[in-house]
Amino acid sequence: MARYSRSASKDVGSALHRKKKGTLKSGKGGKGGTVKSEKQAIAIALSEARKKGKKVPKPKTAKKKVAKKKAAKKKSRR
Repeated sequence: MARYSRSASKDVGSALHRKKKGTLKSGKGGKGGTVKSEKQAIAIALSEARKKGKKVPKPKTAKKKVAKKKAAKKKSRR
């Protein structure tokens, strides 16, 4: 089963193309500067796809890291 919808992957492809052209902007309403990295372009495309309601997994959160740190502290105390 696919994690991303076909239309979401097309959005990522078009965002990378716009980044290469130099027309992809970051920030609210595209008022920020031009996007320099491919990772940033992909992140922007996926967030836009989520807003449109396309099938894209949720972004990873820091909850797992915090839980791992707490577990490591408990182990070190013992």
